[in-house]
Amino acid sequence: MSERDFLVEIGTEELPPNALGDLSEAFENNMKAGLEQACLSFTTIHRYATPRRLAVMVRELLEQQPEKKTERLGPALTAAFDADGNPTPAALGFARSCGVEVSKLARAHKGGVEKLSFSTSQEGASAQHLLPGIVSAALDKLPIPKPMRWGSSKEEFVRPVHWVLMLYGEECIDTRILGVSTGATTRGHRFLYNHDIEVHFPTEYESLLEETGSVIPDFEKRRECIRNLVTEEGDKVGATVVVDESLLDEVTGLVEFPVALIGKFDQHFLEVPPEALIIAMKSHQRYFYLLDSDAKLMPYFITVSNIRSTDPAQVIAGNERVIRPRLADARFFYELDKKSSLESHLEQLKHIVFQKQLGTVFDKSQRVASLAVYLAEQLGADPVQCRRAALLSKCDLVTSMVAEFADLQGRMGYYYALNDGEDLVVATAIDEQYMPRFSGDSVPTSLAGSVLAIADKLDSMLGMFAIGQPPTGSRDPFALRRSAIGILRILVENKLDLNILNTINHAASGFDHVDIEQQVCLNVFEFLLDRFRSWYTDQGISIDVFQSVMALKPQRPLDFHERVLAVQHFSKLQQAHSLSAANKRVSNLLSKLDSELADSVIDATLLVEPAEKDLYEALTHKMGEVVPLFDQGLYKDGLQQLASLRESVDTFFDSVLVMSEEKSLRDNRVALLQQLRSLFLRVADISYLHKP
Repeated sequence: MSERDFLVEIGTEELPPNALGDLSEAFENNMKAGLEQACLSFTTIHRYATPRRLAVMVRELLEQQPEKKTERLGPALTAAFDADGNPTPAALGFARSCGVEVSKLARAHKGGVEKLSFSTSQEGASAQHLLPGIVSAALDKLPIPKPMRWGSSKEEFVRPVHWVLMLYGEECIDTRILGVSTGATTRGHRFLYNHDIEVHFPTEYESLLEETGSVIPDFEKRRECIRNLVTEEGDKVGATVVVDESLLDEVTGLVEFPVALIGKFDQHFLEVPPEALIIAMKSHQRYFYLLDSDAKLMPYFITVSNIRSTDPAQVIAGNERVIRPRLADARFFYELDKKSSLESHLEQLKHIVFQKQLGTVFDKSQRVASLAVYLAEQLGADPVQCRRAALLSKCDLVTSMVAEFADLQGRMGYYYALNDGEDLVVATAIDEQYMPRFSGDSVPTSLAGSVLAIADKLDSMLGMFAIGQPPTGSRDPFALRRSAIGILRILVENKLDLNILNTINHAASGFDHVDIEQQVCLNVFEFLLDRFRSWYTDQGISIDVFQSVMALKPQRPLDFHERVLAVQHFSKLQQAHSLSAANKRVSNLLSKLDSELADSVIDATLLVEPAEKDLYEALTHKMGEVVPLFDQGLYKDGLQQLASLRESVDTFFDSVLVMSEEKSLRDNRVALLQQLRSLFLRVADISYLHKP
């Protein structure tokens, strides 16, 4: 069968820049799925996306579906014909359902039985016939949260559609998509070449737009072009351009023909904390900022224009005029805030509700301060400094700067704390309280910052659980899952050995207006530990390994983590399969016995079989070696030692009848197996590793 290239382009009003990448990727994936479902093979598929278009190119697309052959099986020959060779009602009925005479039926072997059969073939549909439906279905499945209608049309899409290009080879597929008749023309840049461009065949699409239409249609190509352009502009002033990937994506979604221009602002604005200036440039104006060789902010910015101006100096001057009031506002807010101390804002926190049932932000600050003192005592931090940081931690929420730039909460608290003469430890802790803010973000580097971050997150988590608002399904309005992972990351990555259940119980005592039952504390504890599941999955650690440790519910997250790493290492050993199977077998056996029997003591005089004597001696020897290792938390080394028990364990099960008719022997053998399992349970329940 022959193949042709296929191109579809949806021309629109300006698409939302932050959604452009997702829309384009979804369009490509939906087209691919639709073509595969229709059995239309192709070699490659590639997406294009600009602010005014979504497009997909399919190379060497099959012109027609393959012929579809089907075979129906009827009754066995023994049931299809009588002793005289005449067709039975079963054969006649099968032939009738196939629309043929019995004589036209074939025979086929199935499962060693010869049966009547009937084969048919159906010619496949053409690609031209199928493609309009495939394109429409792909567009219907795009992730559009709020579709629009335009004019008198009942069609809906992310933005009004102005043209649709649909070419199969050199043929335009004549149909209607989203209420618009298809054609063989695209359109150039809105300002640089606002004309139709005729496309004769799909492969010339990209070059035509670039060379004639002043449009770079390939999103990734345009993205890298912008990266190179802004880097070159930075080189002109000897600066390093900070290319934030999310900002780069957004700018790529705003322009079709990028032109980078460098502007400047007054030096005196650098007296303002750089984070405030960066947000003003990045979030408000979509500018890239520049750093000098000492990683300090420079009084420059780079904007990416969508036009090639004959007078770029005028464009630069316009952008400089726009950014100046933004920076002036930041400076004004900063100078205004410095006139009042952080501590002076404490009273204002009494008027800000944290949560109706949990009180005000002031109440939360008091609870966090109390919990911070407890954590400081447990982790070796300065309780006075931690309490001070906690009390001041939310005061910057009522400052003018944070009211304008909400993302600066915590960071502005740091600057204002230093301005007030607070200890650097206190200021740093205030800055680090929200860390990690997102997946992949750093954890606090200071001990006081770790204490405050844990206390703040745990208070919110416990409070929400106490009032019956834990996360449910995919809903997590208070980001408690993220907070839980944050707590675990801080404890593990900073190697802080903390009993988290005791900490939760202590935190519960700090709530004055909410009675927190012990079960709520246990629920929070299990919720926290269960966050390890996704963490380890991302690291490629088996769910079985996680469950083996979770079965014991260690109360110290750092200890939990060390156990998981040890079990993960153990699971890769040759001996792991046999020993996990033995533990599973013993677990099942012990579960059927009463507790009194299961807790019996080994009597060495009742060991009569060589295999049980050998296992007893091996266990006794290993206990002396591994128990001290486990007590020191050296789980990996201990499990490595226990791996050598495999041969003794295997021999025992091969040659010893555990459930002997003689009760004394039976009880003694059960006790021996219980000791074996108890030794492993000092680390984890490795029976979870067993896979039948």
